Amino acid sequence: MSFFPKISFQREVEEYLTKVFRNNEQFKGLCVPVLEHPKLQDILLIPVIGPRRDLKKHASEVIVGAHCGYAVLRGAHVYVPGIISTSTFMKAGDLVSVYSDIEGKCKRGAKEFEGVKVFLGNGISELSRSEIFSSSGPLNGMGIRMIEPVYLSPSFDNVLPSHLFLQNLPSVVVSHILSPQPGERILDMCAAPGGKTTHLATLMHDQGEVIAMDKIANKVKKIKQNAELLQLNCIKPFCYDGTKALSVEKREDEQEGPPFLPESFDRILLDAPCSGMGQRPNMAYSLTLKEVTSYQPLQRKLFTVAVKLLKPGGVLVYSTCTITLSENEEQVAWALKTFPCLQLHPQEPHIGGEGMRGAGLSLDQLKLLQRFDPSAVTLQGVDINSLQDSREDDLISLANKDCIGFFIAKFIKSNSK
Repeated sequence: MSFFPKISFQREVEEYLTKVFRNNEQFKGLCVPVLEHPKLQDILLIPVIGPRRDLKKHASEVIVGAHCGYAVLRGAHVYVPGIISTSTFMKAGDLVSVYSDIEGKCKRGAKEFEGVKVFLGNGISELSRSEIFSSSGPLNGMGIRMIEPVYLSPSFDNVLPSHLFLQNLPSVVVSHILSPQPGERILDMCAAPGGKTTHLATLMHDQGEVIAMDKIANKVKKIKQNAELLQLNCIKPFCYDGTKALSVEKREDEQEGPPFLPESFDRILLDAPCSGMGQRPNMAYSLTLKEVTSYQPLQRKLFTVAVKLLKPGGVLVYSTCTITLSENEEQVAWALKTFPCLQLHPQEPHIGGEGMRGAGLSLDQLKLLQRFDPSAVTLQGVDINSLQDSREDDLISLANKDCIGFFIAKFIKSNSK
């Protein structure tokens, strides 16, 4: 887990988080370290403890949907809308074991389920079965208070919301690689929900302009909310399709929003729509082969627009949260062949591994790419019994690997036409 606090508050944030975790009933007084990342001074790391394999399973079961299950693995309690099924006689105060229906086959209100399910941990029911499945209408409150999750990953709801932003480590790294400077004009082409957008604005000290685009209105609303929460004024969100963001001629209205004239931006982040095969936790993958292969042409359309919108000498960072060769290294090879004005450049910081072979890139070019692929390493996790004896360096090394799958490429556009 990673965050970018307002740096002047970092020491206070560390002390506050340490106290929060010590008082959390799931941790039972265990002191969880809050770590400063050695290469990223605005990042705090919280080790995720688990998986815990010695938890006793209870007879009373609760089945939740896959999305609710992901949230539980990330530290959330179970809220009523996420509950699909409970044991017949479950009442408030019962100890229950919580499972996720990963195939979506459990029927709402079922009294038992024998399908494929994944154990998420144990909790205490806040409501009875009849209250959860009441005919008078759905409830929205907490249904199960998790006390023994398989992974100890604390919830950050309302924890210093105006100072911290929860992100996966590679998502934070990509903003540092773009390295926006105060006074520059930055484009975040596929910005929602705004984690990277707000980080870019923070790195610029809120000086300059960050244009944040997304084609879904509700997601743009979320970008605005995050910018307001973090008190960032240089972010300008727009509901717009990035593939149509290039204007072929100057408009008389001179409005600030898209479409934009060529060479309008100093730096561009294209965190492209992708197949999402790097996302974790992920207990089931539902995309068809046709859907997976549809992303490469879309990414190329966005990339083409990005190159034209970038100023000569400007920086373009391309990233995805997937691990496929076709959406990553093959896209880099295509870009270098299609746009002679682009050159690959080293990335700083370089925390992940190098690129994957198979796309025709040279070994030197692969070294300039950055790939986070947790499947490439053996991850034992952090054991609750050995946590206190773990060295800080070892925990940071684990955090650098035990993250989502992610890919980053950095290009600079030459001044020659």
